[in-house]
Amino acid sequence: MRLRRKTTETAAGAAATEADSDSEGNGPDADAPAAGPYDADELPDDGLPRLDLGSLLVAPSGEHELRVQVDEQSGAVRAVLLATDAGALELRAFAAPRNGDLWSDIRPQIAADAARRGGTATEREGRFGTELVCEVRTTRSDGVVGTQTSRVLGINGPRWLLRATFLGEPAREPDSAEEWETAIAQVAVRRGSHAMPVGEQLPLTLPEGAQPKAVPAT
Repeated sequence: MRLRRKTTETAAGAAATEADSDSEGNGPDADAPAAGPYDADELPDDGLPRLDLGSLLVAPSGEHELRVQVDEQSGAVRAVLLATDAGALELRAFAAPRNGDLWSDIRPQIAADAARRGGTATEREGRFGTELVCEVRTTRSDGVVGTQTSRVLGINGPRWLLRATFLGEPAREPDSAEEWETAIAQVAVRRGSHAMPVGEQLPLTLPEGAQPKAVPAT
């Protein structure tokens, strides 16, 4: 497991400060078959070993290298990544109201951020619902100008939102990313019972005894 250092980012890509709602939510269809991503309290006995990273339980894959991003100033783990030479999947979980659709609330803010940086954000329908495909112009350290494509998904759960961001091939070629999307479906989110502001990132931790090697951020 490799460790990457990254500067602080705002939770869920947007500032949401409402208190958690105590009202009853409209959960998934009770007649629908169980499908991930899962709530950790309702994780099925599917035999998959999952790495416990605090708020996220992630099933390792021989195809994907598991990495973590760490805030350079605080040392806190900010995101979990599954990566290959072809691309990467970034995973984060955030506190959400019991009754609501946080993903619909923050999509316009993500699109606005892309526009502010001179890019575009286009909605598409995918396996987990409405996604955003963002394209932003970037300038490399050698002066070469290019376009970075990311595909952002949001999955609403019971008092949590799982945000998944694809980079590289799974972002540019969504119709060929079934294996990457299956990795999302195997994730479990541990929300915890404590109150948190809506939009605040759920804490991530390294497994006990883990000693990842720090490498420069790319």
